[in-house]
Parts: sequence; C-alpha cells; structure tokens
Amino acid sequence: MSHEPYKIKAPAIPSGPEYYFSTDSGVDYEVRFGRKQDNILAASIVFGVLNEEFDQDEAGEYVVVNRGEMYRVMATVSKVIQMYMNEHPRMLSYEFTGENRQHEGDGTTQITARTRMFLRYIERIFGDGWKPVIDGNTVTVVRTTTRR
Repeated sequence: MSHEPYKIKAPAIPSGPEYYFSTDSGVDYEVRFGRKQDNILAASIVFGVLNEEFDQDEAGEYVVVNRGEMYRVMATVSKVIQMYMNEHPRMLSYEFTGENRQHEGDGTTQITARTRMFLRYIERIFGDGWKPVIDGNTVTVVRTTTRR
C-alpha cells in the first residue's frame, strides 16, 4: 500500500540537516539529521512534532500523534531520508532511537512501537546494500556495499 508523502520544505542549502512538513490536520513535523562527532560518515535521524499543543508531558520530538496520518507521515519521513541520502552519498550509517513513553519500559531491551514502525520502513527507505543492526531501542542502518 502506497501513501503519498506530504509536501516537504527542504533546507535552503540542499545539504542542510533540517526538513519540515505539515499534515492535513495541521501537525507540523521536523526531520533532523545530526552528524556523529566520532564519525562524520554516520548520522542520527530525529523526527517529531513541532506543535506546542503536543509537548506537555513528552519531548516534542518523540510525541505520538494519533490522527490517522501515521502512514503518510512515515512515507514523508522516508522521502526526507532519501532526499538527505541523495545529498550525502558517502554516508556509511544512519541511527534512529525511538524514545520510550513511560509505560514502555526502560528501553534497554524492549523495542518501542516507534522503533518497530521505523524498522518496517527500512527496506523501503534504504533499499539493497543496507542492513539494520538493532541494539536495544536503537536501530543503526549500515551500508553493506561500497559505492564506486
């Protein structure tokens, strides 16, 4: 099943690390890429809600918004990651950690629903030549083939 991504606002500089989009119900999202200090060819991916109404008791970047838009949101996040990958073709790994909500445990061994959702999209996002490595609630997608 294919879902059309929302309109993406890319960074002013094509290689920039922050992308934005809004859903039909008015929820504003940010997808941000951070380079690892110890390896510039590794990046972390953080995505989440910017709207103040959702961040009362959770960090906005990890809030879950249940408005029936999850599949389009994930299709949009997938597209953003692909856009970033096109601008950074030498990257060797991308890391995502789904933050725990209070009832989901301490995160040391249990994978959160948010991480499970990300895992479902890995093949669609990255395609062949990448594999996920799961460590607790963190997924690191590692390049398995070299580009020439």
